[in-house]
Order: sequence, then structure tokens, then C-alpha cells
Amino acid sequence: MNQLDALKQLTTVVADTGDFNQIAAFTPRDATTNPSLILKAVQKPEYAHLLHQAVATFGARGSDEVMNRLLVAFGCEILKHIPGRVSTEVDARLSFDTEATVTRARRIIDLYQGEGVHVDRVLIKIASTWEGIQAAARLERDGIHTNLTLLFSFAQAVACGQAKVQLISPFVGRIYDWAKKNAGAGWDEAAMAGANDPGVKSVRAIYNFYKKYGIATEVMGASFRNVGQITALAGCDLLTISPDLLAQLAATEAPLAQALDAETAKAMDMAFVQYDEAGFRFAMNEDAMATEKLAEGIRAFVADTIKLEGMMR
Repeated sequence: MNQLDALKQLTTVVADTGDFNQIAAFTPRDATTNPSLILKAVQKPEYAHLLHQAVATFGARGSDEVMNRLLVAFGCEILKHIPGRVSTEVDARLSFDTEATVTRARRIIDLYQGEGVHVDRVLIKIASTWEGIQAAARLERDGIHTNLTLLFSFAQAVACGQAKVQLISPFVGRIYDWAKKNAGAGWDEAAMAGANDPGVKSVRAIYNFYKKYGIATEVMGASFRNVGQITALAGCDLLTISPDLLAQLAATEAPLAQALDAETAKAMDMAFVQYDEAGFRFAMNEDAMATEKLAEGIRAFVADTIKLEGMMR
């Protein structure tokens, strides 16, 4: 049995791509997209027609509507290749605006429903700012499910659990990137691999806390840099993986052990934590990595959204 098949026995595997032609080869249950992945996809000849069609049909209604239609068009195509859910991201420029995030999310869901897609097959991706988390709490109460992304800290995960969001996407690779850059010449790649990887440790702590205290929010590790980070989180609720790394797993026959286990987590000795807004903001301020990577991630998604809008024009 290859490692991808072995992983699927322990964890729900999700494809992290906007390239829906690649998805079918790996038979994931779910798929995730973001502005960067959509930008990458529409630059391929086989997907350019989706952009042209959105502009031709809805261009007179403004860039927001064209963007929403393009995202939903990709989501609908992806849903033809998977049995589960697709994650579609709200404009990152709304990351600090609760009302605007709620409004945009509802519009995206309305468009999916107009295409005959049930609300339960879509997760609205929102950045894990305080404002984003509050928007997600409201959407969840209305039956619209959310995927809180750009998540780098335990505090963000705790606040998402309190908000009863459907799913969180802690970014393993970007935590690893920050730690490696911060360590400079002192970084020891071998010593910081696998279970010792700082991104892996972060997800493990979140997973164990959720399972210990019966928090129903799903944990989906994301943003992987290597196969070792993935195998070190075998047993996590979900893992969203790029096509390149899915191919590496499928080509490897090495045994795969379960690394995370809900029953083991329930027996652990750990304190319960919760945050109000002031406590959350202070905890984020104390975490240089999470503060920097959240801001950087929002800026990168905004930049790619602006590039997409440029292509529309």
C-alpha cells in the first residue's frame, strides 16, 4: 500500500489546488482554493475560458461580482470531481470587516445555490483575524459553514473553537518557514524534522486541545513544505495537500504510523483556555510569528486578488 492510501485510512485527504483536472487522479474527499491558486489556474490555457466567460457575462456588474462568479465557477467544476466540499475564499481585503465578510459570504453561497449546489458542500474561507472569526460565528449560526484560514497560533484556534466554526486550516509550512528564517545559521534541519517540526507541533497542540475538551471544529493541516510534515500529522481530522506532494505520497511504499489520536488526547493533562477580544489581541501580540505571518498572508492574498482583477480588465 502506498502512503497516500495509508493516509486516507487515518485522515480525510483534501486537494489543495484550483486545477480541477489534477484532482481526479488522487480521489480526495474535499478540495480547497484561495486567490493565489485561482490566479495560477486561470493563467493555464485550459482554464482561461472561465475567466473570459465571467468577464463577458458579468463584467458590467463590477469587479466584485465578476470575482464572485469566477470563484464559484471554479468551485462548481471542482465539485464535479469530488464527493465532499470545496472551500471558497472571501476577498482578503475584507479581513478586518465583519459586516462586509458576512455579506460577501452570503453572496457566494447564493451563487452556489443558484447553480444547484447545496450549502453543505461549500466552506467559506475567511482569514483568522478577530473580525473574521466573529463573521464566521454569525455565518455558522445561519447554517453557512466556514474554513478559518491563515491560522498560525493556538490563540486563533481557541477563538475559532469558541465561535463554533466548522473547520480551521493551521498553516504548517509557513510556521516552519518563519522558524527556519528566524534561526538563521543555527537551524538544524534534521533535528527540526517530523514530530519536531514547529508547524507540526503547533497543529498537534491544537488537535489535542480540541479533542481533550470536545470542541467539534475540524482541524485541517495546510501549507505543507514536505512529505515529512504530512506523515507526522497522520490521524489529524483532515490534511489539505498540493498535487505535487500527493504524487510523492502515492509514489512511496514506506509504512505510515498514526501520529495523532483523539482518545490519547482526551487523557492528556492540559489547561482549558478561552479568550475575549482583548485577551485574543494580546495573545496575538505576544506571538511574533503568528502576527507576522497573518499580516503577510493577507497581503499576499490581496496582491493576487488585485492581479486577478487586472486580468479581468
